[in-house]
Amino acid sequence: MSFKDLDYKPLLLVPLLALVTLPMVAATGSASTWLTLTVAGLAMGMIVFIIASGLTLVFGLMDVLNFGHGVFIALGAFVATSVLGAMGDWTNSEQLWRNLVAVFPAMLVAMLVAGAVGLAFERFIVRPVYGQHLKQILITMGGMIIGEELIKVIWGPDQIPLPLPQAMKGAWLLGDAAVEKYRVFAVVIGLLVFVLLAWTLTRTKIGLLIRAGVQDREMVESLGYRIRRLFIGVFMVGSALAGLGGVMWGMYQQSVVPQMGAQVNVLIFIVIIIGGLGSTGGALIGALLVGLTANYAGFLAPKLALFSNIALMVAILLWRPQGVYPVANR
Repeated sequence: MSFKDLDYKPLLLVPLLALVTLPMVAATGSASTWLTLTVAGLAMGMIVFIIASGLTLVFGLMDVLNFGHGVFIALGAFVATSVLGAMGDWTNSEQLWRNLVAVFPAMLVAMLVAGAVGLAFERFIVRPVYGQHLKQILITMGGMIIGEELIKVIWGPDQIPLPLPQAMKGAWLLGDAAVEKYRVFAVVIGLLVFVLLAWTLTRTKIGLLIRAGVQDREMVESLGYRIRRLFIGVFMVGSALAGLGGVMWGMYQQSVVPQMGAQVNVLIFIVIIIGGLGSTGGALIGALLVGLTANYAGFLAPKLALFSNIALMVAILLWRPQGVYPVANR
């Protein structure tokens, strides 16, 4: 899709939501409170996007409903606890560059482990049920349960702390508003993931082949390209992104539990439904809307916060039943 053909209406949803809530938050708090909530919502949204991007990639390009996506989230988070736990001298430093030397390898190892497990997951669990959505839902949910039990065997069933590195703790003060350092870091990582995904899918030969394989697999294979290998690679990348998101989410919560993937799964599916099944750009908008709504609702009406994202999804679907950016062939 060219910029000329791009529908800009969904892009206005995020700033519109922020502007609508500004007077409501200011009436009970202050403008600085609104700024703090907005940055927190954007950070949460970006972390959810990283996780959801892996699932929307798998569904959009492979037509696979992977309800076991949560196991890769939890796996990435637990791998990070082990890596960061072994690098205490680096994470306890007050220097940001030393913290990043610890955090980036933890992210990389988490992505590699999640991607490798994703390869096995695709081979033994998903491959036998390609094209059968109901069976995909059931068997991948079973795979997630098994994965959670294996995590308990390796790391134990109890909650494990995942504290922030020393230099990422605390906040910067912008007037009276407190902007947490880690939330800014999460926004930057989320933007990098989105830009890299969008560039790969639209500007590279691999992205072209993958999208062509979705549209007409037989034609692409007749040209000598092995689409199955590309699709396996897509599944591994989706799993790796879930692992990266698990690291980010674990640091956001500052603790991890084996069930954390299943707990986040609800948010992920709300995001990809809002965005349009299989749409990366839609997933970004959906994730930001979910993050902002959760934070604004938690401040304005705590008792309704649990239902706020469901209400958001219903409102979006009443406006656009296929999501904000539906994929044409769905």
